[in-house]
Amino acid sequence: MSNTKSAPVPIDPKMLGVLVCPKTRGPLVHDSDTHELISKKARLAYPIRDGVPILLIERARAL
Repeated sequence: MSNTKSAPVPIDPKMLGVLVCPKTRGPLVHDSDTHELISKKARLAYPIRDGVPILLIERARAL
């Protein structure tokens, strides 16, 4: 078994266009460096796991 990390699954631009922050209902921006969706208004970063955005406020990282 290898210890190498698999490459992040890219997020579909169409999906990104319809997703909103669950806290503010504002737009999200994809950060390809951290592989997160960023809500600038809420100052939260939502993780993406295996190509699936985890849009739970309690799972978000504060910015």
